[in-house]
Amino acid sequence: MQYIEIITLCGFSFLAGFIDAIIGGGGLIQTPAILFTLPQYPIPTLLGTTKIPSLCGSLMGAFQYSRHIAILGRRIAPMMLIAFVASWLGSWTLTHVPNSFMKPLALAILVTVFVYTFMKKDFGQVTEQPISERQQKTRMWLMGAVIGFYDGFFGPGTGSFLVLGFIALIGFDFLKASAHAKLVNAATNLASVLFFTSKGYIVYTFALPMAIANLSGAFVGARLAILKGNQFIRVFFLLVISCTILRFALDLMR
Repeated sequence: MQYIEIITLCGFSFLAGFIDAIIGGGGLIQTPAILFTLPQYPIPTLLGTTKIPSLCGSLMGAFQYSRHIAILGRRIAPMMLIAFVASWLGSWTLTHVPNSFMKPLALAILVTVFVYTFMKKDFGQVTEQPISERQQKTRMWLMGAVIGFYDGFFGPGTGSFLVLGFIALIGFDFLKASAHAKLVNAATNLASVLFFTSKGYIVYTFALPMAIANLSGAFVGARLAILKGNQFIRVFFLLVISCTILRFALDLMR
């Protein structure tokens, strides 16, 4: 029976890795799938188990993008470190403070993001550099702190928020934003993996095969995004944001 559960979760993990590599949002698929498939486990254990597949997918996506997209290494590295620390702090805070208030706030932000992106057809289609290098560093580090904490404390939509931030605040196009978002997301996922591992909240029987599947999906997704370009990623961005909005709205109506 366990083999069926593993195969089922691997299928969902592959799809999650595929979507996450393009624009983020893989958690919308992977998290509900594991909650539904393994209801006998505590929720913290299930959430911790998904972090290893998410980390592997993020690393694969980052690797694929870095082979084709110029990465701002000296600026993204400090941002990754800040996001790592912030994510760990967010996960620690979650064990002391409820995060239920985040759903309506995230929902309002996502609706605004969707409307703005849909109406502004050229959003994320070209790379612009309207700000100084110093401003760019400051904004990237602030993004790392805020979104990193959000990922550790709440999580859903982190990849999409990172892409949005790189476009709106740094001036990247969708492709370049996705490439840098994967690196930062890998840092936040690593922090979560270490945190949940220290608490014993990971079931490796499921986490390891799911990691292989997620990694494979990320490989295909990143290659497709690089091949198809910005307009393709924009469509996926709107689709993922729509699904996230629907999920949060349904949760709030329960």
